[in-house]
Amino acid sequence: MTRMPPSATVTTPPLVSLQRASVRFGAVTALRDIDLALHRGDRLALVGANGSGKTTLLRLLHGLVTPSEGQCSRHALQPEGRPATGAMLFQRPFLLRLSVRRNVSLGLWLHGVPRAERAVATERALQRVGLAALAARPARELSGGQQQRLALARAWALRPDILFLDEPTASLDPSAKREVEQLIEDFAAEGMTVVLATHNLGQAKRLAQRVAYLEGGRLVVERPAHEFFSNSNTLPPEAQLFLKGEMVWA
Repeated sequence: MTRMPPSATVTTPPLVSLQRASVRFGAVTALRDIDLALHRGDRLALVGANGSGKTTLLRLLHGLVTPSEGQCSRHALQPEGRPATGAMLFQRPFLLRLSVRRNVSLGLWLHGVPRAERAVATERALQRVGLAALAARPARELSGGQQQRLALARAWALRPDILFLDEPTASLDPSAKREVEQLIEDFAAEGMTVVLATHNLGQAKRLAQRVAYLEGGRLVVERPAHEFFSNSNTLPPEAQLFLKGEMVWA
């Protein structure tokens, strides 16, 4: 793996760090010898072809899977001294057969938020994503973009430290994509750490500060986003070929 140059090295303590972490599902090795640190305030994009390991790495960082070999270490937030919290959004959000409002408030209930606080927190979250006027509508009747915004509201209501996103706009039209991207950018600007797996290189360029390229379960290279896209001739050959074949800024 190609390392970031010393001038770009982040010195803040990591929230999550992987040391030679591998993940296997039966005979299939999904990730192999991954070294990666996730820092507070990061905007990290994971890019690569289908089957490269992006989603598995996202799940490993979140804690949904554990390494078969190596280590995945989770570190306390500084200066708070508490564990970092995370929320994960998928390409197709899972919504209950309830109203928009209840989809958010139930998530708060499951996380132990007192009843007296849930109504205010729910309304605030729906206003944050522009869905307050649709609070009484059945969640599954929303458009695809509105459903993803509802999933973002459900996550934002819990105020996670890290937001994990797996192809969050892959099935959305351009207008809905812009709305979701704007919310992600706003959340990051508020201090939320963002890890995004995406096929959309334009999206990675717009939203990420760092880009990690995966191929065949290996982390081939990790660079600051401006270096990854502007100085592609310095990337390993695999990453250069990927960019030449996938350079679509839609």
